[in-house]
Amino acid sequence: MTHPLVQLGLLGQSPWYDFITRDLVHSGELARLIREDGLKGMTSNPTIFEKAITGSSDYDADIRTLASRGATSAEIVESLMVADVQAACDVFRPVFDAIGHGDGTVSLEVAPTLAHDTEGTIVQAERLWARVDRPNAMIKIPGTREGLAAITHCLAKGINVNVTLLFAVSRYREVVDAFCRGLEQRAAAGLPIDAIHSVASFFVSRVDGQANAALAGAGEAGAALRNQVAIANAVAAYAAFGETLLTPRWQALAAKGAKAQRTLWASTSTKDPSLSDVLYVEALIAPDTVNTLPPETFRAYADHGNPHVRITPAAEAEAARTLAAYDALGVGTLAERTAFLEADGVAKFAESWMQLLDRVEQKAGTLAG
Repeated sequence: MTHPLVQLGLLGQSPWYDFITRDLVHSGELARLIREDGLKGMTSNPTIFEKAITGSSDYDADIRTLASRGATSAEIVESLMVADVQAACDVFRPVFDAIGHGDGTVSLEVAPTLAHDTEGTIVQAERLWARVDRPNAMIKIPGTREGLAAITHCLAKGINVNVTLLFAVSRYREVVDAFCRGLEQRAAAGLPIDAIHSVASFFVSRVDGQANAALAGAGEAGAALRNQVAIANAVAAYAAFGETLLTPRWQALAAKGAKAQRTLWASTSTKDPSLSDVLYVEALIAPDTVNTLPPETFRAYADHGNPHVRITPAAEAEAARTLAAYDALGVGTLAERTAFLEADGVAKFAESWMQLLDRVEQKAGTLAG
């Protein structure tokens, strides 16, 4: 019997790991996940690095050395993150070389405090890309309104981009436009676009958290839509992805060797214990997609996943009906909910980032003392 995660890959969906630690990479466990479980990529975020760096002593020697040289907490954190991403990129390099469409990549995020700072994002993205110095790295840039120009700029400069914190289909369409503009600018400059890789990370379960709270006061009609809105929203994003591939604009880029910006499902762990722990994996299986799974969801799917393509034309039609029914209830529009989630997501990642800097500063002081 084919391993469920390997089967996902055969169906056209790439399982990635939403987790990174130094021990995972250097112990050989990452290589095992790639070899045995069909793992095809890796993502990280400030919360993940906060837990990794402050939750073990694995980084203490480097923190002590960097602090003794006068490095600030931000400089220490960046150095530690870059080293981990470089090491993970090297383990994934055979996957990247063999597959060629953006698998085998490792994502590193710009500081979330820059989410509304276009120029600051560009400066840090270019610096991180140069420091990691691996063709299979991706720089994560939040898909805020201010992030759109940074996305275009970085792609035009040849930087692989993982657009993160997407909740609304309308913003996803703007990200697709920013992606295409970046490739068009690069092609207009006479530079190759066939080696540029990008994904658009669409967050899933957090949408149900917001929608369910609104539906609680809507009686039976609301109860019927409970735990349905997030999946419908993601399916609508995938439908928009499919529409993009049919446009003359994309066809012109594809003729020059451009690789499609795949949709990536993020926030796919199940928060409600009464629901299946693989709910948001099963429902969103489709070709040309990625699902980045936290360790517990990765293990759950390896144990009892049932992989089949779930996003079909019928599923897309049903998703459209679900979203229309939600907005018709009068409990607040989905656009309002997703706008809140974007702002909340930026705030939570920024909080994790500041906590990470504070804890590294404290640890550096203790180790130096």
